[in-house]
Amino acid sequence: MEIPVRLEDVWKRYAATEAVCGLSLSVPPQSVYGFLGPNGAGKSTTIRMVLGLQRPNRGGISLFGRPLAAERMASLRRIGSLVESPSLYLHLTGRENLEVHRRLMGLARRAIDEALETVDLLPVAGRLVRNYSSGMKQRLGLAQALLGNPDLLLLDEPTNGLDPAGIHEVRTLVRGLPGRRGVTVFLSSHLLAEVEQVATHLAIVAQGRLKFEGTRAALQTRSRPMVVIEVDQPERAQALLTQAGRAVTREGRRLTIAPDGACQAAGINAMLVAAGIAVSQLVTQHPTLEDFFLELTGLQAGKECAGP
Repeated sequence: MEIPVRLEDVWKRYAATEAVCGLSLSVPPQSVYGFLGPNGAGKSTTIRMVLGLQRPNRGGISLFGRPLAAERMASLRRIGSLVESPSLYLHLTGRENLEVHRRLMGLARRAIDEALETVDLLPVAGRLVRNYSSGMKQRLGLAQALLGNPDLLLLDEPTNGLDPAGIHEVRTLVRGLPGRRGVTVFLSSHLLAEVEQVATHLAIVAQGRLKFEGTRAALQTRSRPMVVIEVDQPERAQALLTQAGRAVTREGRRLTIAPDGACQAAGINAMLVAAGIAVSQLVTQHPTLEDFFLELTGLQAGKECAGP
């Protein structure tokens, strides 16, 4: 299958500032691709370049296996997008909002019902949009983006400003889109917990550079789980484990022990009990996406990339 989005050594400069530095990405077809990074990491600039709104200073961008620069209009017809909040006519119904876009795009009438059904808004299609909840409005925006039956759906912060119920609605919808519509979803966000629940693949950028790209499972293999214990003598336990060559951090009665080869929780427990230290809790804690994100992006904090 065609690779929906591929960037190869892409650079983008604003005056003396490098916003994107040698970025290379490959988005698998029919995936939910989470594009993550802190503010100023180059996410919005990358999205604008993928949509052809800006040109890179150097490097190549291809959509569906074709160079964007050479076949921009043909490629963009296969893309739907939603950037933060959708532009809706509040005095019109949900169906009437989509009718405006359908006419502009020259689509068949059935496209409206197909889009409304995908976002589960068909029963309320005749209701005025001013009476929609925030989550319903966002889903209507997604329906607009899906009207042309795109092969690629580009979403930039789609849950921004939504309440928990709205976030849940959009999350559930986005997770199921590749299966329901066969579309690839490129999802840019800073809400790590949300992306972790929907993305099949991840890219993490910092200071314009790619720090990781791959599946969630591949990300987890980069770091072993930590052993977290709670004891009655934390200072003594920390000293004992440090003498045994373990890297230990302490917070109150809780100790976090970095892995050393295999994470031998049973051996740690036996060592402490033999020394007369009572262990009230012992768990093996796997790093979260937030842990990886902070580790990967924190390494580059305050550094700017050199130009090409």
